[in-house]
Amino acid sequence: MTHNEIAAILQAVNSIILGKKHTVKLALTCLLARGHLLIEDMPGVGKTTLAHTLATTLGLSFQRIQFTSDMLPADILGVSIFDSELKQFTFHKGPIFTQLILADEVNRATPRTQSALLEAMEERQVSIEGQTYSLPEPFFVIATQNPSSQIGTFPLPESQLDRFLMQIEIGYPDTEAERILLSGHNRKQMIQQLQAVISIDKFIELQTAADNTHAAPALIDYIQQILAHSRDSGHFHFGLSPRAGLGLLSAAKAWAMIDGRDQVLPEDVQAVLPSVVGHRLQPRDEHISSDHVKDMIAQVAIP
Repeated sequence: MTHNEIAAILQAVNSIILGKKHTVKLALTCLLARGHLLIEDMPGVGKTTLAHTLATTLGLSFQRIQFTSDMLPADILGVSIFDSELKQFTFHKGPIFTQLILADEVNRATPRTQSALLEAMEERQVSIEGQTYSLPEPFFVIATQNPSSQIGTFPLPESQLDRFLMQIEIGYPDTEAERILLSGHNRKQMIQQLQAVISIDKFIELQTAADNTHAAPALIDYIQQILAHSRDSGHFHFGLSPRAGLGLLSAAKAWAMIDGRDQVLPEDVQAVLPSVVGHRLQPRDEHISSDHVKDMIAQVAIP
């Protein structure tokens, strides 16, 4: 039954996002693994459409925040306003209090504003004026960012990047998909007509099932060897953190479940590895292969 529900989700999303089945599968993997997703690509390739489609298909409440250079943390978290009738301050929740929030063009905001997301992404809560407020369950951040070469962008700090389980790119559609886009229906109108495929409770059950996917000790050994290689090879400024290792395992479990298996294979780890570690690793040598994650897969032996 689980496999049928996952297939229905993928079919619904792929009906809107054309020709990007692998990208859609990675995005669903991220959400099933309870992770946050960073999408970096040129404007106009469907980043916002993908986030909105996932929220609608999964029945999640959705908010979009357009990040700008003059945005303040209160614009995200909320603000306390004095109520003259009650003679006290009343907290008005910001847009972050939703199940799936789209942080659009997150790298156009200043580091101060970007940092407003840190506690929410890690603890699923926000602290404001000494009070702690829990966020809805489930809670996801899907952030988009434009390439750093574009004008008006601020680089995301390493602490922010590490809180994103995966980073993916969408890229241009192939000729056939682009032809359908040009001659077919408006994608935004199609999203409005889209119905939720599963309930929120069922989606949480799928997350639990993904987490319970079996990972053998030899598979854990393989992940540890990958972590050790990133730290000891000397190719990178910093090795992968334990959080990256946990994220890699969670993503591999979700990928295996999507493929209908109840245990993780090394191929599952390899499938999600570029998206999980690519944004976390900074090569020491600028001239090193841009495909350093594939090099890592080739160099780390499977136990």
